Amino acid sequence: MAIFLDASSKILVQGMTGSEGTKHTRRMIASGTNVVAGVTPGKGGQEVDGIPVFNSVGEAMAATGANVSVVFVPPKFAKAAVIEAIDAKIPLCVVITEGIPVHDTAAFFQYSQNSGATRIVGPNCPGLISPDLSNAGIIPGDITKKGRVGLVSKSGTLTYQMMFELRDLGFSTCVGIGGDPIIGTTHIDCLEAFEADPETDVIVMIGEIGGDAEERAAAFIKDNVKKPVVGYVAGFTAPEGKTMGHAGAIVSGSSGTAAAKKDALEAVGVRVGKTPSEAARLVREVLANL
Repeated sequence: MAIFLDASSKILVQGMTGSEGTKHTRRMIASGTNVVAGVTPGKGGQEVDGIPVFNSVGEAMAATGANVSVVFVPPKFAKAAVIEAIDAKIPLCVVITEGIPVHDTAAFFQYSQNSGATRIVGPNCPGLISPDLSNAGIIPGDITKKGRVGLVSKSGTLTYQMMFELRDLGFSTCVGIGGDPIIGTTHIDCLEAFEADPETDVIVMIGEIGGDAEERAAAFIKDNVKKPVVGYVAGFTAPEGKTMGHAGAIVSGSSGTAAAKKDALEAVGVRVGKTPSEAARLVREVLANL
């Protein structure tokens, strides 16, 4: 099994005919993903490497049975693209686009909540991969294998590093949730799903400075997660008041610091590494003792 994405996933790519959409469509296919359609308004009837392109998400879903959308649409048009996917009631919409205005993200996320039909992953994220089953986004498909570790991360590059560090063990699903101030799927959503997945034995949670998502995740773990969780928080050396990487990663006083997040997680039994490599070593220890 896996979470959110598996062998039954049929992917459509919004913006497939653009350079990024085409490039990453080919990468997804190369890693075994079942990409069934592209969507670009006004370009219906065209093909990309033999994959049909449709004018709308609804058309594509009706013709191909697609149940996952990956959005490679420029920031200016991303809100409309995601709302179109929600209106079509696609179950999963993975928003890769970086630089979407926060008020646009707030609007389409609330729209998805109101509809109740579509899970949003992202925006400004690398997507998610269930190795050997499906890969929706820009995560490299050749750096790990299928296994029993579940990974949820705010950071794209740290997602890749942890996948590589534990490549011999393998992963059930790796989810890059993005680091913007407003995102769809959260650490807590993934923790809940991994806890329910019988083929995930240990969960790795990567956070970063800023906000209180990790503290809220710690509270959720205390009450709801019985599986072992290993954590890493990026930004131990970041100076106060500075942004780090993502728009969401800003620290004010002691709120949102890496140390505060580490303390909150350790207080509920999460083992936290000071570096990604130390976190990977802790995962190995946990698995060896199961």
